Amino acid sequence: MKTLRKLVLGELVVAIGFVTLAFMSLFAFFDLLDELSSIGQRSPIDPDLVYGLPQALLYVALLLPNRLYELLPIAVLIGSVYGLVRLAQSSEFTILRTSGLGPWRALKNLLLMGLGFVCLTVLVGDYIAPWADRQGQLLKAAYRGQISIGQTGAWLKERGQRSQSSVNIRAVDAEGRLQGVRIFEFDDVGRIRQTLIAESAAVDNARGVWVLQRVEQRSFLAANGSLQPQLEHLEQFEWRNSITTDMIAVALLRPDRMRTIDLFTYIRHLEANNQSAQRYAIEFWRKVFYPLSCLVMVVLALPFAYLHFRSKGLAAYVFAGVMIGISFFLLNNVFGYIGNLRAWEPWVAAAAPSMIYSLASLGAFGWLVLRR
Repeated sequence: MKTLRKLVLGELVVAIGFVTLAFMSLFAFFDLLDELSSIGQRSPIDPDLVYGLPQALLYVALLLPNRLYELLPIAVLIGSVYGLVRLAQSSEFTILRTSGLGPWRALKNLLLMGLGFVCLTVLVGDYIAPWADRQGQLLKAAYRGQISIGQTGAWLKERGQRSQSSVNIRAVDAEGRLQGVRIFEFDDVGRIRQTLIAESAAVDNARGVWVLQRVEQRSFLAANGSLQPQLEHLEQFEWRNSITTDMIAVALLRPDRMRTIDLFTYIRHLEANNQSAQRYAIEFWRKVFYPLSCLVMVVLALPFAYLHFRSKGLAAYVFAGVMIGISFFLLNNVFGYIGNLRAWEPWVAAAAPSMIYSLASLGAFGWLVLRR
């Protein structure tokens, strides 16, 4: 049985590897095409820095881990379908079945292989891809000036014992310094206490302070039943808070490209400040359940081994696998958007597609494999 397992899993792993390589090459080509329009642009900060072809290739290479994370489940499905159908068409799978490879044993072996891809997906999605994506953003910031979100930047909220603050960050530069920082501080009844407008800021996570540079501080003091503003210009000001660089990264960058622990920390921060965390909670649970979709894909692929009609080629089966994989990812995105709009339980919105396809795959396995 060890020899049979080695034969089947070896064939499938090679097929999955080729499918993954093909998808990665295709997406790398498209990413490079998107970067061609930026080649030749000079940095607004340092005119000597020119975004050339080497920088574009490096940026595309830094995008590859995230592409791998996104493509692994569908590559597992298509590669498994291709490998199993090849074994069936050459009658090797029939010989394996007569040699003792029953349906449940085949399912067990495929689940073991899928578990390996689950671990690979977690490794890439939680450690390699976030680091590479951040390095890519910093590379872009070095040649384009800064990382920003739209025209308004990122908004965060900080709640203290007797005050609360709203923070706006316009952008982050290549060195990780905050640019265009605005802080609006209110008292416990909602009256504005002071505003801080800084040209830049450095975050000191160890001390829990932001070191603001070139600050315009406007304090509002109660006098004669009204608030009187008092303006002061400071070269440096230390603002104590609990907002870390990881929280800022989640607010500035796409949440689906962040580490699971960073999303969890940011959700706790939002909930502590009475802010809606629905979108980030859904992304958190999607990060949790997404690697498990590799197991769903291998179960979906197993029934194809029992549909060995020799009059048909591989193309129809591979096309069916592609369509099933595309439908899974479309449903995954649709449930995420609907769950955010309808305020569903985040784990339900994230887990529903996997649960639906798991039931469908087990149903197909029971009908096509066990009954027939």
